[in-house]
Amino acid sequence: MFFSPILKLGPTLLFVKVNQGKEETRRFYACSACRDRKDCNFFQWEDEKLSGARLAAREAHNQKCQPPLSRTQCVERYVKFIELPLSQRKFCQGCQQLLLPDDWEKHQEHQVVGDISITQLKRPSKLLYPLENKKTNAQYLFADRSCQFLVDLLSTLGFTRVLCVGTPRLHELIRLKASGENKSNIKSLLLDIDFRYSQFYMEDSFCHYNMFNHHFFDGKAALEVCRTFLQEDKGEGVIMVTDPPFGGLVEPLAVTFKKLIAMWKEGQSQDSSHKELPIFWIFPYFFEFRIRQFFPTFCMLDYQRFHRTFICVDEAMKYGCMLEVDYDNHALYKHGKTGRKQSPVRIFTNIPPNKIILPSEEGYRFCPLCQRYVSLENQHCEHCNSCTSKDGRKWNHCFLCKKCVKPSWIHCSICSHCALPDHSCGGPKDGCFICGELDHKRSTCPKIATSKKVNKAVRKQKQRKSNKMKMGTTKGQSMNHTSVTRKKSRRERAHQYLCS
Repeated sequence: MFFSPILKLGPTLLFVKVNQGKEETRRFYACSACRDRKDCNFFQWEDEKLSGARLAAREAHNQKCQPPLSRTQCVERYVKFIELPLSQRKFCQGCQQLLLPDDWEKHQEHQVVGDISITQLKRPSKLLYPLENKKTNAQYLFADRSCQFLVDLLSTLGFTRVLCVGTPRLHELIRLKASGENKSNIKSLLLDIDFRYSQFYMEDSFCHYNMFNHHFFDGKAALEVCRTFLQEDKGEGVIMVTDPPFGGLVEPLAVTFKKLIAMWKEGQSQDSSHKELPIFWIFPYFFEFRIRQFFPTFCMLDYQRFHRTFICVDEAMKYGCMLEVDYDNHALYKHGKTGRKQSPVRIFTNIPPNKIILPSEEGYRFCPLCQRYVSLENQHCEHCNSCTSKDGRKWNHCFLCKKCVKPSWIHCSICSHCALPDHSCGGPKDGCFICGELDHKRSTCPKIATSKKVNKAVRKQKQRKSNKMKMGTTKGQSMNHTSVTRKKSRRERAHQYLCS
């Protein structure tokens, strides 16, 4: 990875454009965090020469996109805010900002929440609406029970410091435990791309950070905070827990994590050079191959009850409060016999799996052959010599492929491997998703207009059907209401007649 032009999210990444069927490639710079050009339209060829006017325009745009307050100003405001009486502690939901008395007049017409308690200040993720770009900023946050599971697990493993990279809810719970009645001895430092957290934490508790390019927005001061935290007690007792957005590329994340590992190793003695920084990387199970390409010592735990909450931003704005839907109950994850799918999220770690005890009351058992805890449905295959299931279902061994596969897959004699029954045999693996040609991608397909029209027509047809169903339901409900009203008035007339 090469870093060059600087954007509002820090240094860009160097990508390679490959044309199918052609040997030549061309390299370009693009935003490190936003994969969608709608969110960040920056694009620059590596060999492109820019005019002074264009560079000045870019710098002006970057300055315009900077947070309204510096890190020092945020800390000063936070200290003043907590000294205010409860009745004067206000938070503007529209601006997502803690308000001091001098700010009230500017926010008179905004939706403002008052009486912000110390407990609320300790749970900023409950006050802040999530940033809506799912590829850059996760809209799914850990549910409290998942955070509790992690905290209990980290405590059992004996860790005393947790570097929380993109896990604000975990950071909050650790700090709550440390300040509670039964004080925990675990400390934490949050690195997160959401600058709004600067309002709620001192410099030694939060660093504004982009995990896709290892960029500390507040410069050397923030870098030293992270370095000091990792190297405290000669690097003993610390673990990194990270939960990147699922749309993020694995390679730049791996490069960043290796830089954090190198920072931790700087405080190690030469005798400890063989040691590894303990890591929990929380990511979907289908990224296992990619993660292990960069971290061969990592293994995937079988814990399948990792819960998150989905923040309904529109509803929160409408009603002026946070509305969280349990990850389990979100329509995206419903399927199967019971109408519910286990979470696809797993923990990837370099900690020996036999040291990580998963709860038996949640349906986990210890496999003596694999030397790790697995779910009850994950049965040991004597041919693969492993508990092979990845998604919570019992997988079947295919003797032709010489491996276990999903129960919904069958062996295709044309493709010579297992796949879904309705898969397209011999379909192109690369090229255009619309027409299948190899010389271009979907974005430049000449048939893209036709494809969009077809998709639009299908969506309209589905919408019409949905509206008809809703109208039928509403009509039925109104008829029922009319029937009930008539019965009620009939009973009232009968009552009057008997009383007269």
